[in-house]
Amino acid sequence: MKFTNLSRGNEIGSNSYLLECGRTNIVLDSGMHPKRDGLDSTPDFPLLRDRMIDTIFVTHSHLDHVGTLPLLQKEHPEADVYMSPETIDLADALLHNSVNVMRSRAIEEEILEYPLFEHYDVEEESKLWLPARTRNRFSVGRDEDPVTAEFFDAGHILGSVGVRLEHDGKSLFYTGDVHFEDQTISMAADFPRDHVDTLVMETTRGASERRPDYTRSSEITRLIDAIEETLERGGAVLIPVFAMGKTQELLTILHGCKQRGLLRDAPLHMGGLSTKMTTIFDRHAATTRRKNKGFRILREVDLQMRRRRDRSPLRPQAGGIYALSSGMMTEKTTSNQFARGFLKNPKNSIIFVGYADPASPAGAILEADRGDQIQLDHRYPAEPLNCDVHRFDFSGHATREELVHFATDVRPKKVVLVHGDTPALDWFQQTLSRELPDSEILIPQPGQALEL
Repeated sequence: MKFTNLSRGNEIGSNSYLLECGRTNIVLDSGMHPKRDGLDSTPDFPLLRDRMIDTIFVTHSHLDHVGTLPLLQKEHPEADVYMSPETIDLADALLHNSVNVMRSRAIEEEILEYPLFEHYDVEEESKLWLPARTRNRFSVGRDEDPVTAEFFDAGHILGSVGVRLEHDGKSLFYTGDVHFEDQTISMAADFPRDHVDTLVMETTRGASERRPDYTRSSEITRLIDAIEETLERGGAVLIPVFAMGKTQELLTILHGCKQRGLLRDAPLHMGGLSTKMTTIFDRHAATTRRKNKGFRILREVDLQMRRRRDRSPLRPQAGGIYALSSGMMTEKTTSNQFARGFLKNPKNSIIFVGYADPASPAGAILEADRGDQIQLDHRYPAEPLNCDVHRFDFSGHATREELVHFATDVRPKKVVLVHGDTPALDWFQQTLSRELPDSEILIPQPGQALEL
């Protein structure tokens, strides 16, 4: 086997990797970098120009893993594309939304390369996606060099999987994004713990140490306390959330707390892309491995929904809770637009429950002190941060300690570290070199081919 990092940097961005198994060529994921523009946001697909790609595996439907799939498929129409049935539905919705975003940015920011693909590309390429359920072995690749594949629930978001591959007596496991603890909807990853020759592992939280007294239940208690304190003083609560995964987890948490009398019956608003994604989560509520099986958010949760044609700005009302996308408050998203004027009111609170890139508006708010000027959108003046700011740990990624434990369980001969920034990668390389002294711990540089 040979592994090549197609990402353009060692970071969380346009995740994509080439795996050569004899004459069978496999691509693992096809992401789009959320902080780069045009072709610079894509993996280094020119590295594949003279190759025939036999199979593409998509581990889940977040933009940094599936955002350039139509582009890859157009360049390699011969490839079979496999993902879970849930990912098929979510990825289809995400990619159509991505076309809309790229079209808008092409006009407003004069990015000539956008859109990288069109709606008809998504429609045509999605017809070729093949569903594969977890814990079902199947064969891919060329007849003379077949590879056995098997998906395992990764516990990250709905439909997320890790992939085990076997070829010529050798095995490889690719974690994708993984979570080893139960969330409110997603159950903990169901990964095998038997030996593999090569482990390709995410490192997202490698630079982040979780506090020793952390429990999910205590984090929920702290979240509800912060909301109640804000509502008690007559303020409103803004919770920027990712439309896919984090929104559904949060809404289920708040609904459960209301049902148990832990949270008052405050108006709960949802906005942005979240509604469409929640519809898909509900569609799979009774057919997937999950907690709260059969629970349908749009039917059970008392939500304040905006009419589809209502284009007027959403305004905060005292006593309301607003779960709005995007989670990083990117310019032109619902949460960013809503925050203008919201931040300067000292009665309000803004609550973060997921990852925020330091360069994003959400990251700027988290790093700021009260009274600092926040530039939410370059088109408008900065405004003072007078409201309370809270952050809680509801990450969908495994802790670094859990990933180390998994790696020591499967006892790989080689560990390939991906999906992390430099401090995270370095922490894992140092720690695993100590915990697995007989294993080779590798950080693949962009474009570098590693013999496995």
